[in-house]
Formats: sequence, C-alpha cells, structure tokens
Amino acid sequence: MKLVRTQLLLFFVFVVSLPMANDSIAIDPSVEFIVGGYRAPEGGQWEPAESPLDSPFGIDFDSRGNLFVVELGGGRVHKRSTDGFLSLLGGDGSKSYRGDGGPLLQATFNGMHNCAVAPNGDLYIADSWNHCIRRVEHHSRTITTFAGTGEAGFSGDGGPARQATFDFIMCITLNHDATKLHVADLKNRRIREIDLQTNKIITVAGNGDKGIPTDGHDATTSPLVDPRAVAADSKGRIYVLERNGQALRVVHADGSIYTVAGTGKRGYKDGDAMDATFGSPKHICIDDQDNVYVADDQNRAIRRYDPKNKTVSTVLGNGHGDAKIQLSHPHGVTWENKSLYVVDTGNNRILEITPDSVSQ
Repeated sequence: MKLVRTQLLLFFVFVVSLPMANDSIAIDPSVEFIVGGYRAPEGGQWEPAESPLDSPFGIDFDSRGNLFVVELGGGRVHKRSTDGFLSLLGGDGSKSYRGDGGPLLQATFNGMHNCAVAPNGDLYIADSWNHCIRRVEHHSRTITTFAGTGEAGFSGDGGPARQATFDFIMCITLNHDATKLHVADLKNRRIREIDLQTNKIITVAGNGDKGIPTDGHDATTSPLVDPRAVAADSKGRIYVLERNGQALRVVHADGSIYTVAGTGKRGYKDGDAMDATFGSPKHICIDDQDNVYVADDQNRAIRRYDPKNKTVSTVLGNGHGDAKIQLSHPHGVTWENKSLYVVDTGNNRILEITPDSVSQ
C-alpha cells in the first residue's frame, strides 16, 4: 500500500443503498490505493476524515509520473511525487479568483473540476465557477488565466481563447498528440477546442440548444443536453459524456455526431451499449486501446465502453472487480501508463486499477 502524510479534515460521507447492474460482464481488477485505503465497511480502517484531500475531483500526470490533484471542496491544488509524498501547491480553500501573474501558492480558485498536464509540464486547470482555464508554468509555477475572462457568457469563437467567454467549464482534456485542448462548456451546451499552437478557439459540438442530437448530423449544428466531460481517442474521435442526458456520444473526424452508449434514461444496466443505462455519469478517460471509462456517479461504479464490441461493462463498484470496494460519488477517471486511476470523491481517496485487470 502506498502511504501519504495526512492532516485531519472534516468530511461528510454520503450513505446510500447500492444498486446492482443487470447483464453485467465480469471483470476482476486488483486495486492499489494512491491516497487512502479500505474503509471499515470494506474490512479496513481508513476514514475519509483522515484524508489530506477534501473532495478531490480531477487528476493528471506529468511525464515524470508526478500526480496532480485538484479539489472541488477544498479549493486546493496538490502534487503527489513519485516517492509518495503529497504536497500543497496552491489554493487556500476560499472561493475566489486571485493570483494571476504570481506564484501558484498564492492563487485561489472557485470550484475546480479537473486538470490536464501538457508534455512540457504546464498545468491547465478547469476553474469551473470562475468560467475560465488557468495555466501554471512548470518552471516558475507562475499562474495566469489561459482561456476565458472570468465572466459567464458565450463568445470568442475564431479568436483568442483568452478573450472568449464560457459558462461553467466542467472538463478539459488534451487530445492524443497534445496539440489541442478540449473543453466541456456545460451551460453553453457546447464542446469547444483550443489550438495550443495558435491559442484560437472554435466549437466542435453543440449549437447551444438543449436536446438529443440526431445520429449522423453535423455536431456543430446539433443540440446537446448537458456536456459534462470530453475526451479524444487516438483516431481523433471526440467523446462527449452527458450527465442528465445519461449517454455517451462521439464526434467523428468528419464532424458527424452519434450516440454510442446509453438510452437517455437513468438506470444501471451493462451489456449492449445502446441498451445500457447510466446514473448521472460525471467524467471519462480513454485507454491505449481506445476503450472509454466512465465515472458513473450515482451508480457508484466505473464503467467501460468497448467501441469494437459496442458493449458497456462494470470495471469496479457494487461487487464488481475488487468486491470489497464501495465507491462514493466517483468523479474522476484518468488513464496513465497502462493503469486506470479513479478519484473516489466521497471517500477522499484515489485508487489505481492495475493494467492486466482492466485492459482486454
């Protein structure tokens, strides 16, 4: 078990009944704890209040294997080095928007949802309720606003990302070759794309209207329900996860959009992807074989969409995988170096699922 230095934080654990999936496909992953351990109901002694983290939401890794963590509740940015030491990098817990032009340690945030680390080590942060993306320069650790003005709105397509406006940025992810940053612009019901060489921004999905897109139609003229997360695979396909839309959609290279998993109704069912159901899913990531992993919040499970077989299966949670694990509001998933990492937000812990158990 990997250990970190901890400090006491008060946290309320949500206690809910656990649903079971129908027609599930068995997967048997082993779990290692990056932060945390087995809780008492799981046969261990870990308590979420012992965690050095307060409502962690998003994580990503740099090229050296260091792990960066952003908190929604705690409003802080942490770094877990490869030797297992967890250090505070920035944020004081206040919900505010300060610090641009200065050191990350003195910066503040408001509702961070996730982060992305570029190949050069720069850290991008979805400062969600400040309606912007912050960037931390990796050498100096100076923070600036990279995209957005700090005011809610919709504008700026075709121009510099810094001058664009957003309305609740829920997710940012780099594409496969890290040349573009994809943005889930929730209340604008759009997926936007920033070219990291020119810093120009465009919309790649969503027209601002609320609705279910028609398969095969142009993504930019189609409605979306509520794009919560976005991730691109190795072939350039852009996956869009909708929380209340209860579905996973994909934008192909030709710009057409399709629903690939989920019926649009809330539930918990594995099997054929178009018959599968989700429970307010929050986040996605993509592995080396282009499988899509879904943090299925209300079902307290990690699901996997297999685009080759067009199936959905449960990887972890509710008796699947390590049967002892009881997830509580999993809000983040990240694939790194042939392992799946899960942010178990309600339990203030981070788990690693070993590669042989999830990659098939």
